[in-house]
Amino acid sequence: MIELLMEYGLFLAKTITIVAACLFVVSGFMSLMVKSRSLRKEQIQILSLNEKYKEFARVLEQGTLSKQILKTKKKSEKTKRKRDKRKAKQKEPDENRLFVLDFAGDVKASAVEGLKEEITALLTVAKPGDEVLLRLESAGGMVHTYGLAASQLMRIRKREIPLTVAVDKVAASGGYLMACVANKIIAAPFAIIGSIGVIAQLPNFNRLLKRHDIDYEQVTAGEHKRTLTLFGENTDESRKKLRQELDETHELFKDFVVEGRKNLDIDKISTGEHWYGSKALEMNLVDEIITSDDYLLTKSATLGIFSVKYNIRKSFPDRLTSGLNDVYTRWLFN
Repeated sequence: MIELLMEYGLFLAKTITIVAACLFVVSGFMSLMVKSRSLRKEQIQILSLNEKYKEFARVLEQGTLSKQILKTKKKSEKTKRKRDKRKAKQKEPDENRLFVLDFAGDVKASAVEGLKEEITALLTVAKPGDEVLLRLESAGGMVHTYGLAASQLMRIRKREIPLTVAVDKVAASGGYLMACVANKIIAAPFAIIGSIGVIAQLPNFNRLLKRHDIDYEQVTAGEHKRTLTLFGENTDESRKKLRQELDETHELFKDFVVEGRKNLDIDKISTGEHWYGSKALEMNLVDEIITSDDYLLTKSATLGIFSVKYNIRKSFPDRLTSGLNDVYTRWLFN
């Protein structure tokens, strides 16, 4: 019996030791993973689009040209590189650059967090001869957050650096508020532009609560602390006050648009309607019909083009909000 207990004790000790060792290794590994993730949570990424286009061309040429033509082309390119290298030694060229930013807006304009860091980064090196292109996609959302996003773009204008906004899909409401800051707005032929209006909507459950004998109490200090409510009984006075607030916001929106786009007939385009790119051009909402891809490809012949991206790992609620925004956009414009 004693021998059995000793063997069992020895077995138990070995088991505990092995489990403890495994837990130690796993916890150490998890600690390293967490530390690594925290270090890589935020970072600026720079991508040369010129090199990307050159790589595209190289791959296509290898797949479509004969060996003899490729050999001749490589020889010609080698000679050109040597010639350019000699010129560079004599005088270092001060090449102008085009910085490319992307803004995919949700209802809360969550992307403004990355946008402000990207703008801060490029303003440390950008000069008036450079240019910034913002590829903008947004159906709008909250007034204060899109106002902040527009203010971030104003930082570029104040440095006298040309700002172009490209709309391939949609820049409506708060999205167009941002676009108006630019020196130039370009759009794809079927991009959705406009929606210069303000909206507020919410359900009211007051009758449902009354039907089930549920009281709802709301106490405020200040006559207009709350206008419409979800659960209380709304009054004509509260509706009137909300209407007044919406009208004031709409006037601010219109004034901001006129400041950036002085040749607009603001009364004609501030009805809350939206238009496709070609029609928007006729109404001076945009300056040129061209996709961002064609614009960049044309500029790559004379400018160094660099994509600037500030990466922030999104939390689950942010990813969920982004998905709901996509659903909202499709419902609103389809």
